[in-house]
Amino acid sequence: MIPFAVASLVLLGSGVMAVRTRDLVHAVLWLGLALVATAGIYVTMDAGFMAAIQVLLYTGGIVTLMLFAVMLARPDAEAAPNGQLRAALAVAAVFAGVVSVVLRSPDATTGAHIETQVLGAVILNQLALPFEVLSALLLVAMIGAIVLARKKDA
Repeated sequence: MIPFAVASLVLLGSGVMAVRTRDLVHAVLWLGLALVATAGIYVTMDAGFMAAIQVLLYTGGIVTLMLFAVMLARPDAEAAPNGQLRAALAVAAVFAGVVSVVLRSPDATTGAHIETQVLGAVILNQLALPFEVLSALLLVAMIGAIVLARKKDA
């Protein structure tokens, strides 16, 4: 219970800092810490596979993609306004409500575990098309960021 509480506090603190900071690079780094704390929460819930996926995909991939997007952005572009605390708190409240509903469900209390092999088979067989569409969407977003960041020819 103590590791879960520590990971939760780190997650909440880094989430607040990601929203409150004015520097975009620092915001992305705080987001990375929040994603690592989420992986820690998965570990405390005995979901090692989900923790590994969290670290590999989100912490490694998404944070790297966001850092590249920040670095490719024009330095003279105005920063987004930082008055998003109310929206972040509203999203956090909705997320907390969803988590409480999930934890009250009968499936959450039975401790039913799905094997990694079965999960992999479902993702690569039944969910292969959505998985590939998502990867194509990420590729298009990266190409779009590069095109938008290029300087106009004189």
